[in-house]
Amino acid sequence: MDLYMMNCELLATCSALGYLEGDTYHKEPDCLESVKDLIRYLRHEDDTRDVRRQLGAAQILQSDLLPMLTQHCQDKPLFDAVIRLMVNLTQPALLCFGSVPKEPSFRRHFLQVLAYLQAYKEAFASEKAFGVLSETLYKLLQLGWEERQEEDNLLIERILLLVRNILHVPTDLDQEKRIDDDASVHDQLLWAIHLSGLDDLLLFLASSPAEQQWSLHVLEIISLMFRDQNPEQLAGVGQGRLAQERSTDVAELEVLRQREMAEKKTRALQRGNRHSRFGGSYIVQGLKSIGERDLIFHKGLHNLRNYSSDLGKQPRRVPKRRQAARELSIQRRSALNVRLFLRDFCSEFLENCYNRLMGSVKDHLLREKAQQHDETYYMWSLAFFMAFNRAASFRPGLVSETLSVRTFHFIEQNLTNYYEMMLTDRKEAASWARRMHLALKAYQELLATVNEMDMSPDEAVRESSRIIKNNIFYVMEYRELFLALFRKFDERCQPRSFLRDLVETTHLFLKMLERFCRSRGNLVVQNKRKKRKKKKKVLDQPLASGDVPSSAGELEAMWLSLAEQLQCCAQDPELSLDSVVPFDAASEVPVEEQRAEAMVRIQDCLLAGQAPQALALLRSAREVWPEGNVFGSQDISAEEEIELLKQILGAPLPRQQGPEEQGAEEEEEEEEEEEELQAVQVSEKEFNFLDYLKRFASSAVVRAYVLLLRSYRQNSAHTNHCLVKMLHRLAHDLKMEALLFQLSLFCLFNRVLSDPAAGAYQELVTFAKYILGKFFALAAVNQKAFVELLFWKNTAVVREMAEGYGSLDGGSSSRRPPIWSPEEEAQLQELYLAHRDVEGQDVVDVILAQLKTPRTRKQVIHHLVRLGLADSVKDFQRKGTHIVLWTEDQELELQRLFEEFQDSDDVLGHIMKNITARRSRARIVDKLLALGVVAERRELYKKRRKKLAPSNLPNGEESRKDVCQEDLEEGNLPEEESDEGEEKEEDSEAGQAQGSSVLSTEALGQSLSQEGFSAPLLWLQNCLIRAADDREEDGCSQAVPLVPLTEENEEAMENEQFQQLLRKLGVRPPASGQETFWRIPAKLSPTQLRKIAASLSQPEEEGKLQSRLEPTIPEEQGPEEEHQKEYRAQALRALLLARRKKAGLESPEGEGPAGEKEQLKMAPRKRQLLDSDEEQEEDEGRSKGPESRAPEIPKKKRFQIEDEDESD
Repeated sequence: MDLYMMNCELLATCSALGYLEGDTYHKEPDCLESVKDLIRYLRHEDDTRDVRRQLGAAQILQSDLLPMLTQHCQDKPLFDAVIRLMVNLTQPALLCFGSVPKEPSFRRHFLQVLAYLQAYKEAFASEKAFGVLSETLYKLLQLGWEERQEEDNLLIERILLLVRNILHVPTDLDQEKRIDDDASVHDQLLWAIHLSGLDDLLLFLASSPAEQQWSLHVLEIISLMFRDQNPEQLAGVGQGRLAQERSTDVAELEVLRQREMAEKKTRALQRGNRHSRFGGSYIVQGLKSIGERDLIFHKGLHNLRNYSSDLGKQPRRVPKRRQAARELSIQRRSALNVRLFLRDFCSEFLENCYNRLMGSVKDHLLREKAQQHDETYYMWSLAFFMAFNRAASFRPGLVSETLSVRTFHFIEQNLTNYYEMMLTDRKEAASWARRMHLALKAYQELLATVNEMDMSPDEAVRESSRIIKNNIFYVMEYRELFLALFRKFDERCQPRSFLRDLVETTHLFLKMLERFCRSRGNLVVQNKRKKRKKKKKVLDQPLASGDVPSSAGELEAMWLSLAEQLQCCAQDPELSLDSVVPFDAASEVPVEEQRAEAMVRIQDCLLAGQAPQALALLRSAREVWPEGNVFGSQDISAEEEIELLKQILGAPLPRQQGPEEQGAEEEEEEEEEEEELQAVQVSEKEFNFLDYLKRFASSAVVRAYVLLLRSYRQNSAHTNHCLVKMLHRLAHDLKMEALLFQLSLFCLFNRVLSDPAAGAYQELVTFAKYILGKFFALAAVNQKAFVELLFWKNTAVVREMAEGYGSLDGGSSSRRPPIWSPEEEAQLQELYLAHRDVEGQDVVDVILAQLKTPRTRKQVIHHLVRLGLADSVKDFQRKGTHIVLWTEDQELELQRLFEEFQDSDDVLGHIMKNITARRSRARIVDKLLALGVVAERRELYKKRRKKLAPSNLPNGEESRKDVCQEDLEEGNLPEEESDEGEEKEEDSEAGQAQGSSVLSTEALGQSLSQEGFSAPLLWLQNCLIRAADDREEDGCSQAVPLVPLTEENEEAMENEQFQQLLRKLGVRPPASGQETFWRIPAKLSPTQLRKIAASLSQPEEEGKLQSRLEPTIPEEQGPEEEHQKEYRAQALRALLLARRKKAGLESPEGEGPAGEKEQLKMAPRKRQLLDSDEEQEEDEGRSKGPESRAPEIPKKKRFQIEDEDESD
């Protein structure tokens, strides 16, 4: 940045600091105020960090602040202000900008700030600056806690933050260009820290129990000091070159020498450099050119080996989002004196500070006293110092704090968390991958330390290792961790170093696990299985097991033997109910919803001939579920109990699917309406190492190994050994050589075999020859093996390649799709063509109901597509609920329609008829309120006109009907119910929605009776009457659920028209996600419930009941049928009598029309309607008229008070 572009106020402030004359710095009188002004300017800088960049360009820190710090440290206020300003100026660039900017201008500013920070780091690499800081820190630490002030603690923290910021500045390798064993800027900084004695102060802070508040700062500084170091190399400094290192160097030199000799030999075989015009041209047979002819080669034959069709072509550019992740961690050898100092520091830190400091940091992390992602410094320190301890002189006691099962759990938990965040947070996937790499390194070092403990001569150490391994290998998460990391490896986010560490860690884990299994003989481990459940689905037809009698004759014969036992048991007073529980307390299903299952259990006991158990279960169920008298009343007699058990025995109760059929259903049918719930079942099993190894036999794992094997020249010998060992386990131990039959791997084998230095990779060469030999042996039998080279394979394909294609079909016949006979295909085609054009029904459901052979929905749909009757499976998708947003044109259309029909009697009805985009009534009302077109909902109610009731209708029946319809249409549904029904109304057709909304209760009842829902209507009426009786007896009201226990009632509750009738009667639908059944609201009084029940009574229905009560004896009728019809006639007669009595239909003498008239005055209403004074005057005037006058219903002014819906 140009200094002439510097802000004038900022320039004047910098000039007022002072000046440097030789080595002496002279401060100005306003120096302290100027420093505070600079701090204030930095606090108010913009997003481009303009103040920071201008101060960096002016080199304020190098020319003013550092001399001021070293020469005027006695001025405490100035010293404190300079430290504050330095901490602000040296904070990391990533912290200033949040992340690496992608915009070019901001990225340029980011690089400028980074360059200034690197200049600050180079300026701090002096003993004077760190000498002043260490001396000041030493004086502050000598103060006791009672003498130390708050300002002293702040100064200690700022000094530690300043050191942290300076060490955090990344190294610019391109600018420094330092080789190994040369002192870089970072090395100079470390040496200045050592000479100033600051390293001893850091050790004191780490070991002192009174200074635990600085533990995170100290750990961060130490991790930044050693970030470029290798712990194994650092541990061997000053001990001479080990034999292993010398052999490694010799092997590397031998590889280079062999390659150089091969290149010389190749050049010697080539012809002279002089070009020959008559070198000739050659035809390469079997290699096609661009056309159909063979390739013509115009160069010498010695160049034919290097021929490629890609020569001269422009290399394909890889997009940034697909480029492989770059390596960010760089390790180098520092100068010898720096390495000696760091080695001594590590030794002292391990002996005196490691356990205490790591325990304090772990406590801060668990109690969430640290900042976000501070656990990464903990994991880095764990991996580094445990590796140093293992390489120097292995002493487990020095790292005992982090050598426990709790540490394994902590690392595994963080590793799993980073893994999940990398998959979900795609924008920051690279950052999460780096954190995951740190966690993996810590996990690897923990395993390596435990493995080293196995070889310890101390028996106690080996026993501790055995206990740790037993705990680790027992838990399933530790075993499944590596599989998950391999399957989700992404080279765009994770560098090759992560894959290398993952391969080496997996190799170590498998080696330890295999050795542990051999030493133990048998190993019991934990097994967690996710049991996939589905919502309970009741089949349309009861499922009968093999030993359940199906015919009525068999049931009657069984009942004869059961009746005698039941009569004896019913008179037995010693029949105990304590041991019989009719519900499953451990089930996830609530007790209230297990009533149907209890009924099935009673039937199962009867079918099994266990009469005492069935009777005890019936009585226990009666105590648990007394409501509704489903299991009989409390004062039921013994004969009635036996008769009830007989009915239960012959009842077609709905049963759930058996486990076998449910498993087959899960594999064949995956329907959207069935919600899958996962319950983890924990069990124990005997561990089999080969079964665990089979989990790695997948294409994702093999692909990751092959990816790392491609760089076999750059890999270390240990890494190549880990790669070959794992592939050998899959090919040899599991007999899955075909898993490695892949063209890219064979090309890699070709490179290895043709490598001049192939002798250095003898293990890899041997394995390549083994796999190639197996392939050519298989290719002699299976000619398709050459085609299989093009694809990655799974275990099923591997088995088919070895045993023959189609060999798996015989072993898994249950998974094969069922065979359709020609007759079934003809029936399917006929049904589809007959019902495909019928609106308002699902054609697949109709086909499933009429097919002779039971099929699943998925099978029918796929076979329709296979027959060509449908284009795609998507044509049969069920309509789901969705929310459609309003566009601007639709809003304008809605406003125009409202203005057009606002003076009509039915504004909302006209809008729904004429609107282009079909919406539900509730959606249109909400949108009109949101647009401010109307202020209240009642402005949209249908306007009623005054009309007279016809005189030919007795007792004002038509008048009652109009009043009921008016109330139902004027206040259709409460807010909550209408909101729940909005999505269903959007999916249905507009015409059906409008037509069904204006049907009255009587019309709905008649239509439902004609459709065969007479019995559900009777059941609903009985429920309403029973609820009214209960509310009168108890004196309090609660919402009562309508629980359908028969298949007929359950089908009625799922019928849309029946649900519409329930809404009109005021029955509340179930709350989404919390309830299952419809409920009778608590606000309906007993009188209202009886009137609602009375509105369901139809004259035709009563006539039918009377006709059904008349005895009809056919010519041929058995004693069983006669007994059943007689019992049914008695039940219907009692039902009719109870309905008339409780609903008030049978009036006492003297109450004829008057009683009915009093009855009609109380119509069921969802809202209270208060008449105005004008209405009262009209009523008084009308009452003075002649009584013989026909009743009329005047047009009323009404004030509407909406009741709040009661929430359960």
